[in-house]
Amino acid sequence: MADSPATRSPILLLFMAICLLASSLAAAETPEVRIGVLSHRGDEATLRNWSPTADYLSRVIPEYHFIIVPLDFREIEPAVRDGTVDFLLVNPGIYVNMEVRYRISRIVILNNLINNRASNVFGGVIFTRSDRKDIRKLEDLRGKNLMAVDKTSLGGFQMTWKELEKIGINPYEDTESLQFGGTHDAVVQAVQHGKADVGTVRTGILENLAEGGTTAAGEFRILGEKKNARYPFSHSTQLYPEWPFSQLQHTPAQLARRVAVALLQMSPLEPAAQWGEYAGWTTPLEYQPVHDLLRDLHLPPYDRPERFTLSDAIEKYWYWLLITMAFLLFMLVMTSWVVRLNQALKKSKSMLERQHNLILDSVADGIYGVDLQGNATFINKAVTEITGWRAKDLIGSNQHQLLHHTRQDGSPNPGTECPVYLTFREGKPRYVEEDLFWRRDGNSIPVEYSSTPIRNEQGDIVGSVVVFRDISARKQAAEADRQYQMELAHVARLSTMGEMASGMAHELNQPLTAIATSADACIRLLESGTPPTDKVVDVLETISTQARRAGGIIQQLRQFVRKEEPRHTQVQINQLIEEVLLLLEPEIRKAGIRVVRDLDTEIPLVHAQHIQIDQVILNLIRNAIEAMSEIDEGKRILTLRTRSAGGNAVITSIEDTGPGADRELQDKLFDPFVTSKSHGMGLGLSISMAIINAHNGNLYYDAQGHKGAIFRFTLPVSEASNEQ
Repeated sequence: MADSPATRSPILLLFMAICLLASSLAAAETPEVRIGVLSHRGDEATLRNWSPTADYLSRVIPEYHFIIVPLDFREIEPAVRDGTVDFLLVNPGIYVNMEVRYRISRIVILNNLINNRASNVFGGVIFTRSDRKDIRKLEDLRGKNLMAVDKTSLGGFQMTWKELEKIGINPYEDTESLQFGGTHDAVVQAVQHGKADVGTVRTGILENLAEGGTTAAGEFRILGEKKNARYPFSHSTQLYPEWPFSQLQHTPAQLARRVAVALLQMSPLEPAAQWGEYAGWTTPLEYQPVHDLLRDLHLPPYDRPERFTLSDAIEKYWYWLLITMAFLLFMLVMTSWVVRLNQALKKSKSMLERQHNLILDSVADGIYGVDLQGNATFINKAVTEITGWRAKDLIGSNQHQLLHHTRQDGSPNPGTECPVYLTFREGKPRYVEEDLFWRRDGNSIPVEYSSTPIRNEQGDIVGSVVVFRDISARKQAAEADRQYQMELAHVARLSTMGEMASGMAHELNQPLTAIATSADACIRLLESGTPPTDKVVDVLETISTQARRAGGIIQQLRQFVRKEEPRHTQVQINQLIEEVLLLLEPEIRKAGIRVVRDLDTEIPLVHAQHIQIDQVILNLIRNAIEAMSEIDEGKRILTLRTRSAGGNAVITSIEDTGPGADRELQDKLFDPFVTSKSHGMGLGLSISMAIINAHNGNLYYDAQGHKGAIFRFTLPVSEASNEQ
């Protein structure tokens, strides 16, 4: 294969022409033997290279006339199947396929001539143009255009496929495109002219084309090149046996033996060998590597699973069967053990569930679960006892529509605002101090409840659990306590008025005396006959003024001692202070106390019960009056202050210049029956504290940096004041 036909001597050409003429003359009289040859480089090249071999056989075996039939890759199987050829010379991949399918058998194997050295193996070469800087190794084939000879070409595709599979590249999936040129020369030309990025052909093709001048030296780069000292051609794959010369089943065995002997006896100097560019023929090699390649790639004849009988399996895998049986026996033992464990776990689970239910049912509070759709998933016994709803009524039903559908005022309670829903939607626990649940009989019950999200093992929220308590008894007790406090406050007011009776009688006596005196003076003026009008008017104005004064005192007394309805109104603290000072004016004057009013006229209104706050102010002022009775009269000062506390509350301060409270007594000032007075009951401050607490305010004693006592109380600003 090192010398091309163009370089052979004219004498050799003349000899071959004579042989061809002689063969054609003899062909008319002798039987024809057809040799099918794979035309992997085109029909013309195939006839040129292999016709001398046919002539050689015709000369050595004159009883037969041998001819060459070029076959492309798709014509081979029909020719073998139909018996249109008697012998076959193809690549090892096609031979193995035909061997399995049609029982052809190899008789000799080609001994190729490579650089004047005989070789009976070949491989595949993967190449690209040397100026392609982006393709330097086999891994660079990803996303490139690959051209091969044919799907059935062993050296021109299948060997390359096997090498690419080793590095994880599937030529059908990992390349941009996979094309087939049909011949080795077409593949080389496609890469040479840039129509393909990478090509693959059998070994020796590139060297022959370069020697013939079709390509230039160094024009191509070999990818994944392997080194083999005994194989001089560049190759990218492992080496496989060369092309076999095979007989078909219908070919006579005697003819096959004579052909095999003739080919084995062919000298390397025989013109047929030189035209075919080979060094002769040798005995067949082992083709198992070719079988392995086709089997690994699942190519014909290994594209279908083989029949595999039970006896084949036992013979081939008997030790695996023993291991499997031992494993099955072990698994049987383990399964029985797991079944027993599972039964014990089920029993334990059942006991835990019973204990869980007993624990839930032993709790006096109602407990029920809710899924993400708002349906109840479980309830305890207390839920039925409190609400009347049974488990079959609640479980699987929407708990909001049964328990929480309506507010106290009768308006619908939308589910979007339900704290139970918001718990698992926002993932935050909630506590509701007071709300309504609805019983099965249609009545409502006041409840307090908490709602806590439930999470699964992955931390995802799957619902919530609600724990609620009926607070009817507590609300009744709170109402009874409130009524008691009101009665106690009323009694305290009556007691206070009793203590103030003498002072109030004197205070009323003054305007009444003034009215009587003025009335007498008015009568005398009228009896004089011609009374002066201006003097009569002055006297009547005096009577009117004193009457209004007496009426105001009496009205204030009536309001203070009467029982007030438990309702809050918007009141002005400064006005309440003035009302109380009107009642206490006799005591203040009698005690010689100077009153200082430091009242903020801009303070907002507060939401309070009028009389109760009057009572608090009166109690604190009377305590201050009594505290200052022990000091000199000129030092007795009562200061009343009001201030706004950030727009949310109003602070009222009652300050005196008395001795202040003892340190031991300060922590107990607001306890019932605690007093520093010899004649007091110790209920005034306790009642005042209860009243302020009921108004959501705060009453405290402030003795820091002040000589005397300071009592302060705060009241929240009404919503109407905030809106203004």
